Amino acid sequence: MIVAFDSRAARDPRGVGRYAKSLLQALRDTAVPPGEVLETHRPRRADVYHSPWLSGALLRSPCPMVVTLHDLVPLKRRSEYLHTGRRLRLRYLAAQRAVRVIVPTAAVRRDAIEHLSLEPERVVVIGKAAAAVMHPRPPHEIEAVQRRFGLPARYLLWVGGLTHPEPRKQVAQLAATPRELPLVLVGPTTRWAHELPDVILTDSVTDDELAAIYSGAHALVLPSLDEGFGLTTVEALACGTPVVASDLPALREVLGSRVTFVEPGDLAGLVRAAEASRRPAPAPPPWTWRDAAHATWTVYESAVGAALPGPSLGSALRDPRPHFETIVPARLRRPTDDGAGRPVRTRPGA
Repeated sequence: MIVAFDSRAARDPRGVGRYAKSLLQALRDTAVPPGEVLETHRPRRADVYHSPWLSGALLRSPCPMVVTLHDLVPLKRRSEYLHTGRRLRLRYLAAQRAVRVIVPTAAVRRDAIEHLSLEPERVVVIGKAAAAVMHPRPPHEIEAVQRRFGLPARYLLWVGGLTHPEPRKQVAQLAATPRELPLVLVGPTTRWAHELPDVILTDSVTDDELAAIYSGAHALVLPSLDEGFGLTTVEALACGTPVVASDLPALREVLGSRVTFVEPGDLAGLVRAAEASRRPAPAPPPWTWRDAAHATWTVYESAVGAALPGPSLGSALRDPRPHFETIVPARLRRPTDDGAGRPVRTRPGA
């Protein structure tokens, strides 16, 4: 079996990139000859195509397509994604045409079935895991990153993308919440992040640096109002760091009793619980990337030769225009006739 894997996702600095890098390596480690994984988003000579992110989903795939949906936040919180709404709807239309959809939790599976009208048998739950590099680091490594990034001896930690504000992440609210311990924010930044009050920013860090920053933190905090998996929580536990997080269905499913949960939106309660955290932290869930790879190979096998999804989506593959018209407002579509059946001529590039 030849698998075309869209490895462009591995360059994403967020959890999507961690997922793509870790799964790609594990797929190669577990491949059984003649199984082969090709890094390409143009699957012309493959038995199955896997897009590990929504951005790589194809409206017309030349072979059976598998798409990973990490969450459906843009569909559940539409008002926060108005500037990308039309583009996202096209991407979700492409994801609907996948013969199999991989999601990280049963919570996201329910969302996919509800919001994308996917048949339950097409949606498969395959969890994520902490990368092997995420493990407790010795004191000299922790002290080295503290010197390098100007970190105090004790601090609360948040990890994620800081290139633009995401209301559901509640980073600005967290920064404004009174606390006794300093707050360190790790992740790529832009100007808006540098305007947050009373925080320490590290910008992008290497995997080894991140593991040491996790290991030195008093606790990881995750104040999100919606999550599909919460990979940073698993990474923190793998590094021996306590976690305090919003009580969300996906996080409860992944973490169980391993972390302290607070009511979503209770930032003061989250900070109090984090500052009261004690080591040692419980071990992370036992699921590994090799487990995820084995499960993903099984999905590939089921996808090869699978029928196109649903009558309506099958017709969309043959003629996408009716479906395109449902997601692009009429006022933005160029007219094709003058109302009397005569074609409208347009200048090149008009």
